[in-house]
Amino acid sequence: MNEKSFERKTEVLEAALNEFTAKSYQDASLNTIIKNAGISKGTFYYHFEDKQALYLYLLESSVKTKWEFINDKIYHNPELNAGGNIFDNFKLQARLAAEFAAMQPQYHKLSRMFSREQGNPIYIAAKDLLGGDTEEILAALIDKAIEAGSLKKEYSRDFLVKILSYLFLHFDEIFDRDEDSDLDRMLSNLDSYVDFIQYGMSGNNIKHSCNE
Repeated sequence: MNEKSFERKTEVLEAALNEFTAKSYQDASLNTIIKNAGISKGTFYYHFEDKQALYLYLLESSVKTKWEFINDKIYHNPELNAGGNIFDNFKLQARLAAEFAAMQPQYHKLSRMFSREQGNPIYIAAKDLLGGDTEEILAALIDKAIEAGSLKKEYSRDFLVKILSYLFLHFDEIFDRDEDSDLDRMLSNLDSYVDFIQYGMSGNNIKHSCNE
């Protein structure tokens, strides 16, 4: 995106957010976005290459804003930090993400709409763009978990990073029904999902004995 002299950036992003949360990527109209933003096509194409560039920029902005919110919460509330326990950290981040979703419902809706794009080229393009930063964050958590001894030693770091990153990043592809978007339901699913991952891969004892 060309940031130079973009006085109506806020209007463009608001118009795009409204359009992309109301329709699929394919059905979303760039002409509608331009019209609602009150800019000319020339102005739009000076700052964005096309509809895909705008969509990816919006997704990237929403993810960046969410992580800034989560990291700020943890920084100012050190008692929330779960140390080297990656599973507790993931649950904590999920809860803060849910809090963010409640504060920014349009960003949450955009995320839900994006999850429905599975199988489409735009989904792959977005995952390639967004996956890197999130994977780096998860890799750092995994390194702390390995150092703390909360993961099985027989698994290599490379294996753990690939498997756990994939599982954590694809949660929304498993729980993708409309009822799963309810925040209480989402948190319940997350707790069960993380428990399932943890007690299959953790170096700790199994949470529930088969004999119980």
